[in-house]
Amino acid sequence: MTTPGDITFEQIRARAYDLWERNHRPDGFEIVFWLMAERELRAERDREQAQLSADEARHAPPARKCS
Repeated sequence: MTTPGDITFEQIRARAYDLWERNHRPDGFEIVFWLMAERELRAERDREQAQLSADEARHAPPARKCS
């Protein structure tokens, strides 16, 4: 079972394949492209989550002061 922020095997596989193709399909670099794909997808996910957090903070009602 995956949660909304999880990166799936299929997403990594697709990104790694895309990276491999864009780099002229070199032999013997499967792990390198897999790790690059994971790193890119995690960075994208982290940026999106940070943006959502910033948006939520910007739209949250102001905190009330307790006297």
